[in-house]
Amino acid sequence: MSSLSLFAILLTLCTLCGILNYKFLRLPMTIGILLIALAGSLLLKALDIALPGVDLHTLPMSILDSADLPGNLLDGALSFLLFAGALQVDTTEMMKRKFSVLFLAIVGTILAVFLLAGAMYWVMAAVGLHMPFLWCVVLGAILAPTDPVSVVGMLRRLGLPGPIQAIFAGESLFNDGISIVIFGLAMSLVTGDAQHLTLIDAFRAFGLEAVGGSALGFVAGMIGLLCFRTARDSHLQLLVSLSLAAGTFSLAHALGMSGPIAVVVAGLCLGGKRAQSSMDDHARKELNSFWTLVDEILNALLFLMIGFEVLAAIPGHRALWALLIGIPLSIAARALSVFLAILPIHLYGEHRGRMLAVLTWGGLRGGISLSLALTLPAGPMKDVLAPICYGIVVFTILVQGLTMEPVALYFYPRKK
Repeated sequence: MSSLSLFAILLTLCTLCGILNYKFLRLPMTIGILLIALAGSLLLKALDIALPGVDLHTLPMSILDSADLPGNLLDGALSFLLFAGALQVDTTEMMKRKFSVLFLAIVGTILAVFLLAGAMYWVMAAVGLHMPFLWCVVLGAILAPTDPVSVVGMLRRLGLPGPIQAIFAGESLFNDGISIVIFGLAMSLVTGDAQHLTLIDAFRAFGLEAVGGSALGFVAGMIGLLCFRTARDSHLQLLVSLSLAAGTFSLAHALGMSGPIAVVVAGLCLGGKRAQSSMDDHARKELNSFWTLVDEILNALLFLMIGFEVLAAIPGHRALWALLIGIPLSIAARALSVFLAILPIHLYGEHRGRMLAVLTWGGLRGGISLSLALTLPAGPMKDVLAPICYGIVVFTILVQGLTMEPVALYFYPRKK
């Protein structure tokens, strides 16, 4: 199947799911598409059981294999999704709360990885799945990051105060890059690729990816800003932004740095006041409209593929018990990691408690977590970990995502 044919099939399925959601469900588009894709996947599974001679799931599975979700997301669409998300962040508000964002993105993410790893190590033993602790660290790294695709889309419709939106979006944009770095280090240890990796080596690798990625993103963003000032044509500025998103991400990977962190920093540079002042109103509207459209199309495609992945991720009964226990534990680990991360700083004064509640319940996981799970090497560990990760991702998107608005309104009622 050609790339064009695959894209046409996925886009058509997205459109059909979007229309069904608009006519009947009236949910946020990405959540509606995910729910309909899930229902379709479960229906195919049920028909396969009822009609043993008919493999109805063969076609969607072949489409998923052709789509290569882990590779195309982590090495492709992620650069555009993160860049689009970064352009929507209020950089002035975020810079005022830069320490809050950094503590949550770095300290909070590291704490979440090891808190969830420790809890799931106990759970695995309790349900009879004897799993080495390092594999539980891998699981923690997969599930620690809040997904910027889900979070930024959610923030758009909630109307939370500007400072909270800036902290929320900033954390979600940066913590996925931190988690990918930890995931890579943990996978090197469990697969034996880095048997003699010392703590100093780990810190050095982490610094190269995180700090190096930030520096590269800043330099790329400044070059993009210079191009914006040189080329006052709106179409040329769109081309600059596309080149910046794809080029920064690819160059970071080639240099052994974090592509997600680099492209987020570059996007923040281009979304700041200095870049906005170099565009007229028409160019600014075109840039925002273009990246909003890119964001919505890629979101729809991503959530469609997440919904269909259930065909390849049915847990065994022990893994199912681990999943059911792991869902509340993942929420608890998120809450505790956020609480511990904000202890050293004065986070939004007297509103710390309700911000903690909103940050905890709004910690949605998404395509990045799922893609990391799907990159696990085939074998018994993947058979256990992938369904657990998938189940927690779906729970956070459907349950937490759909209830986030009343939770946010309870803690931050809109002013009349």
